[in-house]
Amino acid sequence: MKLTVLVDNNTLIDRYFFAEPALSFLIETDNKKILFDAGYSDIFIRNAEIMNIDLIDIDIIALSHGHNDHTWGLSHLIKYYENKIQNKQKIRTPRLVAHPLTFLPKIYEDTLVIGSVLDNDMLSNYFKLQLSREPVALTNNLFFLGEIERTNDFEAEYPIGQIVEGNIKKDDYVLDDSALVYKSPKGLVVITGCSHAGICNIIEKAKKVCADDRIVSVIGGFHLLNPSSRQLQGTLKYMKELHSQSIYACHCTDLKSKIELSKVVNLEEVGSGMVINFVERKG
Repeated sequence: MKLTVLVDNNTLIDRYFFAEPALSFLIETDNKKILFDAGYSDIFIRNAEIMNIDLIDIDIIALSHGHNDHTWGLSHLIKYYENKIQNKQKIRTPRLVAHPLTFLPKIYEDTLVIGSVLDNDMLSNYFKLQLSREPVALTNNLFFLGEIERTNDFEAEYPIGQIVEGNIKKDDYVLDDSALVYKSPKGLVVITGCSHAGICNIIEKAKKVCADDRIVSVIGGFHLLNPSSRQLQGTLKYMKELHSQSIYACHCTDLKSKIELSKVVNLEEVGSGMVINFVERKG
């Protein structure tokens, strides 16, 4: 599996890439191209062009959840497709996989829109929508985890703004938050967006879906932004006991949390433009 970081909060210093407080990965495996999240703006497209990657042949788009820093880039992808069509270029119609709550309105402090600007009806004009609370096989070895069970007592304790369902506002515990897992010969690679469900809860769900307790690596946002001592210590204890080969904590993971993580795991750097090759599964 090849994973290209199209967007992260940081950039690598040896080449000029764009960054923003958002996330987007391109995953290539089993002869499929999967876009995981689309960031805030069009920079995932611009960074892809710097790396000579054309996004017209994406097979699948998978979204971690419905917040703006992971979904607003979709409107720019639609514009990108429209321009290609006008230039007589053929594009694929990707399957878009997400949780059913992903595109519902999300607000913060009553006025700030923090959810998707596109709804299901608009998106269905451009993508083949597959909304599922259950796990979904994206390829032979890559899976969307669906809704994540909140099983421990130190993660996902507090809501983030409100979600609007049927004209009713209620506290948003971001139940749409999900992730991906890749089955490699040596174990699992967990790929997260923001980990509102809790990074430890997500890893446990990945183990359950794949019936494999071996964690090779974890990459993505860990939602450790000024975490409580209880959340941070619980996460550190869990991560230490994973015995993973590498951890790539990025996006919504603050410096203090990264420093503490580096004491218990092999913490690797992440930035826009980075390419990671994980071991492919044979057969």
